Amino acid sequence: MKELRTACLLLAVLTVLLGAAYPLAVTGVCRLLWPRRADGSLVRTGGRTVGSALISQSFTGPSYFHGRPSDCGHDAAGSASSNLGPSNPALLDLVRQRVADVRRTNGLDSAAAVPSELVLASASGLDPDLSPAAAMLQTRRIARARNLPEATVAALVRRMSRGAFLGVFCLPRVNVLELNLALDSLSRNAAVEP
Repeated sequence: MKELRTACLLLAVLTVLLGAAYPLAVTGVCRLLWPRRADGSLVRTGGRTVGSALISQSFTGPSYFHGRPSDCGHDAAGSASSNLGPSNPALLDLVRQRVADVRRTNGLDSAAAVPSELVLASASGLDPDLSPAAAMLQTRRIARARNLPEATVAALVRRMSRGAFLGVFCLPRVNVLELNLALDSLSRNAAVEP
C-alpha cells in the first residue's frame, strides 16, 4: 500500500511539474525572447492574419509564385509525405508530370532544368520556402500576368531572399507567402503610379 501511495504522489507531482509548470515556463521565456515565433510566426496584412511564415499555402494562379508541392494538401493538421520510395514507379510518374507542368506553366522548353523543390514535396508537405533559383524561374510568368517588368519581379525575389543562417546552416531561401504578399504590394503601388 505504501508503494501505491508513493507512486500516486510521484505521478501527481511529475504531472504538475512536467505537464504544467515546465511548458508554461518555456512558453513564457519564449514569449519574452521571441514573441513573434512563440505565437507561430503569424503573418498579418491589413489588420488580419493571412497565414504563418512556417507553413506553406497553396498558390496556383499565374500571377503568384508557386511553392513546393504538398502531399497533404498544405493542411497542417494532416502533415505527411507520400511515403513513396525513390524507385517507386508511381513517384517517378508523379515527378515527371510535375516537371512537365512546371515547364508548361512557366513557358519553358522541354529540356529546361527544373529545380527539385518545384516537383518534390518535402517530408512534412508544409515547407514554406523555395530556393531563389526556383522563384527566379517563375518571374517571367508572373511579370506577364501582372503586367510588370520582369526585372522588377526578379529584383523583388533578390530582395526577399535570405542567405544561410550564420553563413553555413541551411541553403539560401525565400518564403513564398511573404514573397507573394510583397508582390501584391508591389502591384498595388505600380497601379497607382502615373
